Amino acid sequence: MRRETSAVHTGVDKDAHYRSVTTPIYPSSTFRFEEVGRIPEYDYTRSGNPTRAALEENLAALEGGSWARATATGMAAVTAVPLMLEQGAHIIAGHDIYGGTYRLFDSLLPRFGVSFSFVDMRNLDQVRAAIRPETQLIWIETPSNPLLNIVDIAAVAELAREAGLLTAADNTFLSPYFQRPLELGVDIVVHSTTKYLNGHSDVVGGAVITGREDLAERLGFVVNTAGLAGSPFDAWLVLRGVKTLGPRMEAHERNAAAVAAFLRQHPKVARVYYPGFADHPDHELARRQQSGFGGMVSLDLDTDRIEPTDFFGRLRYFALAESLGGVESLAEQPWTMSHASMPERARREAGISEGTVRLSVGIEHPDDLLEDLGQALG
Repeated sequence: MRRETSAVHTGVDKDAHYRSVTTPIYPSSTFRFEEVGRIPEYDYTRSGNPTRAALEENLAALEGGSWARATATGMAAVTAVPLMLEQGAHIIAGHDIYGGTYRLFDSLLPRFGVSFSFVDMRNLDQVRAAIRPETQLIWIETPSNPLLNIVDIAAVAELAREAGLLTAADNTFLSPYFQRPLELGVDIVVHSTTKYLNGHSDVVGGAVITGREDLAERLGFVVNTAGLAGSPFDAWLVLRGVKTLGPRMEAHERNAAAVAAFLRQHPKVARVYYPGFADHPDHELARRQQSGFGGMVSLDLDTDRIEPTDFFGRLRYFALAESLGGVESLAEQPWTMSHASMPERARREAGISEGTVRLSVGIEHPDDLLEDLGQALG
C-alpha cells in the first residue's frame, strides 16, 4: 500500500464479530486467563493492549519498520532509547535539538551515568571527533527544532555503522509522510505522536519504531518495565488522526511555503528559516532525503524595528502556544517557551535568540494566515 492508503487501513480491521470500519477501543486494564499457566495474547494493558497494538501496527508500516511501541508522551519515547543502552553509555546529539530532549540529556540522564556530547550534527568531522570508546548511540533530529537545520541522515548512519554505533532519529517535524529515516540506514525512529501523526492537538503521545528484532526486544523490555506505554483511548485518538496524515501534510506544506515567502520579503523580519528555499544551505540535502519540506517555518524578528511581545500580542489566527503539528496555526518564542530549559549559553550557541519565532503553520486558508502575520508585524 502507498502511504496514504496505509494510513487509512493499517491496524483498523480488528473487529471480526461486528465488522466495524473503525478500530474498537479496549479500555480494560486487565484480561482474563483461560487457565493457570496459559498466558493470553493480552494479559495487562501496561504490557499490551489491542487498541494500542493496532496503532503500533499502523505506525510501523508508515515508517517502513517491523515493530513499534506507542508511548504515553513523546518524551517517553525519547527516554526509552537511552534506557535500553548499556551502563556508562555515551551519546552524541545535535546542539540545536528540542529543548525538552536537551534537558533530559543534559540535566537528568547524566545523574545515572549516561554522558552526552552536543555537536553541530551537520558537520561530520565534529560527529566523528566526538566518538569515544564508550559511545553507543548517535541521536539525530532533522529538521532541527526550531531552526530547521538539516542533518544528512544517510551519512551519519554510515559513520555510525563504521564505528559500531546505533542511530536514533526524531522524525516528529516531518512525519513518515515526508521522511523515512529507517530507509536511510537509521536503527530507531521516535515520534511525538502529539504532533503531526495525531494532528488535532487533543492527545499527548509518542512512539518508538525499529526494523531490527534485537532492538525491538530491548526497547519492548524498557517500555513495559518502565511503564512508558500510552493509554488505549490515546492510542485510538492517534489512530483516528493518522488517517488524514497525507492530505494534512500536503496542506501544511502548501501553507508553510506561502508563509515563508511572505515573511522573507517583510522589512521587519531579519531572517527566515525554511529549507524549501532554493538558496537554503541544506535545500539540496532536504530534497534528497525528504519528499516534502513540512509545515514548520521559523524566523528572526528585526528587534530594532519590532518588539516580539508586540508581534505575539497582535496575532489572531496564530495562537501563542507551544507544541506543533495540529490543524490550527501556532506561534511561539523558543527563548521563553519550548527551549527555555536549555542554558542561555546553549540557546545562543544553537542560534536561538529572543527574536526567534517558531511557527507551526496550520491548514487554514493561506490568505488569512498571511493577513494575520502582516497585521501583527505592522
